[in-house]
Amino acid sequence: MAPVYFTPGPAQLYPTVAQHLQNGLDKQVFSLSHRSQAFKDLYRKADEGLRALFNLPQGYAIYFTGSATEIWERSLQNLTAQSSFHLVNGSFSKKYLSHAQWLGRQAQAVQVPFGEGFDIDALAVPQEAELLAITQNETSSGVCMPVQDIHALRTYFPEPLLSVDMVSGAPYAALDFSKVDMAFFSVQKGFGLPAGLGVWLVNERCREKAAQLEGQQYTGGHYSIASLQEQYTQFQTPCTPNVLGIYLLAHVVEDLLAKSIAVIRQETEAKALKLYSFLEESALFSPFVQKPQHRSPTVVVANVEGRPAAEVITALKTQGLVVGSGYGAFKDRQIRIANFPAVSEADVDQLLIALKKL
Repeated sequence: MAPVYFTPGPAQLYPTVAQHLQNGLDKQVFSLSHRSQAFKDLYRKADEGLRALFNLPQGYAIYFTGSATEIWERSLQNLTAQSSFHLVNGSFSKKYLSHAQWLGRQAQAVQVPFGEGFDIDALAVPQEAELLAITQNETSSGVCMPVQDIHALRTYFPEPLLSVDMVSGAPYAALDFSKVDMAFFSVQKGFGLPAGLGVWLVNERCREKAAQLEGQQYTGGHYSIASLQEQYTQFQTPCTPNVLGIYLLAHVVEDLLAKSIAVIRQETEAKALKLYSFLEESALFSPFVQKPQHRSPTVVVANVEGRPAAEVITALKTQGLVVGSGYGAFKDRQIRIANFPAVSEADVDQLLIALKKL
């Protein structure tokens, strides 16, 4: 019997991926020229599906890149001349900040301890900040920023472009895209696909800013927003894209829409409630994130008490249940449990039975 992956990325494949992959192979889709009408139709299908899934406003464009990590760099190159401001509460939000520093930006940040969220009423963002970068769901620590807090940032700080890393929150996170300027994710987490494709959702305000900076500095060259947008208007890409990834994404998004995003969110919350309720009552495990409003529904991080986390991971693996280790300095004392749409309630129940036996 195949193992069940509760790892936070790469994660469990969505149940329909194998059939979609076989269909694509049968039709030789993956040999398509990216300049062909068939590829344009595929891009359009993915675009239409993602628009419906996220309820994207009209002015948004959808670009494909190699990864979400690439989008950190592209967004800073294209949308900032001097300064950015970052909310840092984990390893991935800190890496977005590091990218800004590597690019020579005057990057400032408010940092809270690993595993904590933000009090947005207490935030102060410098007037000169061109980009306000937030991580909606910290994969490293299991902290989630409530979407109402993200929306409030636009009211509090209307001037900087608001950039949302939703890598391990999509498609669950119910963002109002009229209140943010860009968001991005990679497909190997919540979409249950093989790694190698980043998706960048960009509004008109970002494109206007990028146009202002064009020619004044390096803005990403072949993968500048100007280049991506020019190709996007024809449902093409600047260079040969990950056709396999786009094909699978288009079809899995279609499956998610058939199920409905409302049902997916309800199921995610029900599974998360089971996991956190167990952690609250367990003698061996406990929730890492203390404040319930900041606990991620999609990446559940648990402290392991009294034994190395590696022992727990090994014991579960012998039963075909693969969970993630803690991140960085927390590797030996935490486990991370992905609660993405590809993981069923029956899978979670099986995991809980195994955890209780430990």
